[in-house]
Amino acid sequence: MASEASPAIWTAAPPRRGAFAFASLFAMESFARALVATVVSVQAHDLLLSSQKVSVLFTCVSIAVLVSTLSLPILFRHVPRRWIYTIGIIGLIVASLAFALHTLPGQVGGMYLRNIGTATLNISLSLYILDHIRKADLVRSEPMRLTFSAASWTIGPFLGVWLYETYGAWAPQALSIASSILVLTFFWYLRLNAHPVIRAATSGPQNPLANVGRFVSQPRLRLAWFIAFGRSCFWSTFFIYGALLMIEGGLGKEASGILISLSQLVLGTAYLFGKISERTGVRKVISLSFAVAAVAAIAAGYAGTEAPILAGAFLLVGAIANSALDGVGGIPYLRSVRAHERPQMTGVYRSYVDLSDLLPSFIFSFVLLYFPLGTVFYILGALMAVVGFVAWRYLPRTM
Repeated sequence: MASEASPAIWTAAPPRRGAFAFASLFAMESFARALVATVVSVQAHDLLLSSQKVSVLFTCVSIAVLVSTLSLPILFRHVPRRWIYTIGIIGLIVASLAFALHTLPGQVGGMYLRNIGTATLNISLSLYILDHIRKADLVRSEPMRLTFSAASWTIGPFLGVWLYETYGAWAPQALSIASSILVLTFFWYLRLNAHPVIRAATSGPQNPLANVGRFVSQPRLRLAWFIAFGRSCFWSTFFIYGALLMIEGGLGKEASGILISLSQLVLGTAYLFGKISERTGVRKVISLSFAVAAVAAIAAGYAGTEAPILAGAFLLVGAIANSALDGVGGIPYLRSVRAHERPQMTGVYRSYVDLSDLLPSFIFSFVLLYFPLGTVFYILGALMAVVGFVAWRYLPRTM
């Protein structure tokens, strides 16, 4: 197999891919992950029988994933990107095999491998998008990518929980494995090429701490990371504690799957918010979306397990706001990162996902020792308000 550095095969030969190709690939990958998304929380609760213990489990796994993610730029230096994407898919497959065991060790291993696999896929895809899509077109291509994935995230969470409840732990994992194989087949069919500027950048700093220092020294990247961290905190809290709220509110496991699926149905509005951003600017859409998400989260916390249906309705309002953030919230980073630093900086930037899993779970594991489940949404709402204010204050008006 020729090296990715060979321009004769992997730079000049494959055609440049457009937004449609990346949106299709992301939608297929999303379905493989969405099938397991709610099952992870439900199965963890079945094994541990406590929301507080589930928080501790997610905290421990997130710490391990964070350390691994910060080291991924080293992998990108030595391994061709197409193989890194392939490794990510294999990680999802092995994670599903571990989940299917329905044991605590299998749960821990599955969570770690699933998160690492997702990290490698997200970083690889982000780099490919930066290679193939002009920065001026990102405000259209990114919402399209989220819109295409809406069907995957609408069907997947409920279908996964239904299969889990009806046929057992192996059923959603078997379908996820089949979907992952389909993703890998389509990926290799696309023959995506890496930009020569990215390959030439391997002489840059590869020490994870040096990469973090370089990232933190750039104000635009810090701001982009904080915005991404805020929107990711909403989803990590929603997926874990929204599902647990349905269960502890007496509505059952399938209700948690329905809630997650309904929340993802609104991802189809991402394209609409992209169009709005073209006219009004990304800054206004991001700031207003955080404000709406803050109010919705606090209202959901007030309803709590005493009124789980009402709480779920408020969370869905917050999900609509967060779908706007999913559509355009990554644009500040994509427009700010320098071409020659993309692999290193994207590895650091991607840490927002791991920290959005780690910090809320860590905080909530203590909060839930003394306060009811609805309290986590009060904390989430406060965070959304802070991030929204920072975005409004510091994002350029022209963005």
